[in-house]
Amino acid sequence: MTSWQPLDCHAHTTLSDGVLTPEQLVERVRSRGVRPTISDHVSTDIALGIKTVAAARDYLDAIEPLDVYRAAEFCYHDTLWRELPPDVTDRFTHRIGSLHAVDLGNGEWVHAFQPALPSGLTLAAYMEGFLTTLERFASEMPVDILGHPTLLHSSVRRLPHDEVWTEGMEERVVEALHAAGIAFEISSRYHPHERIVRRAMDHGVRISLGSDGHRDEQVGEISFSLALARALGIADADLYDPAVHGRK
Repeated sequence: MTSWQPLDCHAHTTLSDGVLTPEQLVERVRSRGVRPTISDHVSTDIALGIKTVAAARDYLDAIEPLDVYRAAEFCYHDTLWRELPPDVTDRFTHRIGSLHAVDLGNGEWVHAFQPALPSGLTLAAYMEGFLTTLERFASEMPVDILGHPTLLHSSVRRLPHDEVWTEGMEERVVEALHAAGIAFEISSRYHPHERIVRRAMDHGVRISLGSDGHRDEQVGEISFSLALARALGIADADLYDPAVHGRK
């Protein structure tokens, strides 16, 4: 580990759906040689998420005294991120967007964690919905990082990546992120395949690291993310850091 500490941009506390207090999270992440971000779910779609503007203010009040980056993870398909006033959004050091649901284009949303895909939905149609939703997300959502960019429905995630992803699909992802100035997260929970990360890097998309940690053994555990970034030649100091690279 270098003296520059890699940044975990994606970890949750008891304020939403984690199991650690903010103070416990900070201590655990720093014990792993990683600089912490607290980025709880601010979304009405998450069962234990922060669901109101008032609750978002309380969340920021709770974490502002800590020596951490202050973020939140917002679901694109949820409306709360559109409702937060500037006096709330200006207090975040950066923001993370997630595609927890895919718009099929007919008014139907398929959630990544629902039990099964709708009957008759083909893999090609699902992926087209995912890519179209991602392109809309990138053009509309004022966030700095796309969390777990390859998070698909669980039935699709179980397939080998070369049965799901074509190079043309990957191009659409990285071109949308590059045009919007949104970083691509290498998630240590939902692993992206190497080819899409390399493509993002080659397109000049900033890379971030995230544990997506909810429990003690997860927060700050970015060994997969950091190893892949280093294997691709990404210097630690070039990884997304809101203090260096700014925010939207």
